[in-house]
Amino acid sequence: MALSDTAVRNAKPKPAAFKLADGEGMYLLVKPDGAKYWRLKYRYEGKERLLALGVYPEVSLKAARARRAEAREKLAHGLDPMVERKATNRMRRLQAANTFEAIGREWWAAKKGGWAPAHAAAVLSRLEKQLFPALGARPVAQIEPGEVLDTIRTIEKRDALELASKTRIVAGQVFRYAVATGRGKSDPTRDLRGAFKTREPTHYAKLAEADLPEFLAKLEKYDGTVTTRLAIKLLLLTFVRTGELRGARWSEFDLDKREWRIPAERMKSRAEHLVPLSAQAIAALEELRPITGGSELLLPNVHKPRKPMSENTITYALYRMGYQGRATGHGFRATASTILNEQGFRPDVIERQLAHKEQNKVRAAYHRSEYLEERRKLMAHWGRYLDGLKAGAKVTPIRRAANAA
Repeated sequence: MALSDTAVRNAKPKPAAFKLADGEGMYLLVKPDGAKYWRLKYRYEGKERLLALGVYPEVSLKAARARRAEAREKLAHGLDPMVERKATNRMRRLQAANTFEAIGREWWAAKKGGWAPAHAAAVLSRLEKQLFPALGARPVAQIEPGEVLDTIRTIEKRDALELASKTRIVAGQVFRYAVATGRGKSDPTRDLRGAFKTREPTHYAKLAEADLPEFLAKLEKYDGTVTTRLAIKLLLLTFVRTGELRGARWSEFDLDKREWRIPAERMKSRAEHLVPLSAQAIAALEELRPITGGSELLLPNVHKPRKPMSENTITYALYRMGYQGRATGHGFRATASTILNEQGFRPDVIERQLAHKEQNKVRAAYHRSEYLEERRKLMAHWGRYLDGLKAGAKVTPIRRAANAA
């Protein structure tokens, strides 16, 4: 039976501690000295845990039940109330001291809603693995440029120069957030410009126009899985980013309208993107449907069907085809852009189909349908162009044909 206020108030100590149960794992522990403690027994991942809910009478029966309900709500969402409490208490201590970790976590929480999930996870990783161990407990207003320099150079010593650069950028954003919210004095990373190692920029390996006939012939004879072959084919036909294709759902495709709508949360630009589908792309999807059509995902992982195809699958397939260092999935975008520009299509139309980020927010609102009819023609042409190359035809580019006339 559930406890009453009277029963709790009148519970007298005994020579040995004893418990008064209230239900759902909560009980009042009465000690020989008369002290009364609220406790909650629960199981998490098969292990029994005991959570302290407070001391009576500071925490009343009603308040203890509210804490029990809060803990059980966390359990219902797969969280361990004890771990969550420790994290909350740590956060409160850090916030009280205006530490770099407290402000860093606050900044990340404020920003993550506008980021793609993968980017948000990457930024949090840079904070937790690269910055917090060295700077996390320090009051943000007391951190000097030299401390940041030492932290970044630790990453540089591992020859992880790109990670070092990205970590420095994240650190600067946290410091500027601290200044903007009245808890920091300056951004010490600004005094460190030019102090870090750099590496010559590299670009994704891409196929040249002359490489395409051989590549298409090899793709048709690819001896790996049909799903991988079709993934590469769709990547070449749509020139989307590899992550956008790997995460695709069948529900995003309207084959009658010949459209693929990629939702905003999976786009780098955080705006919905529409991909007109050529006849060749439709044919590839129809070939894929009997294989993966029963799955929510267009390209499910072979070993973990509820997850998308591994990010390495396409890379390994290109290696097997003999294109190690010569072609990448992302490089298909550059190949398409170069050829279509050369063939006379308007650069704005190509850029829109590539879903390159628009800095102008007013223009960005119209991206989904901007130049749509021209984009349909562009994608249809690209599909026919690749078909022609595969068949050995010489396709005359629009601009070259115009010049010849």
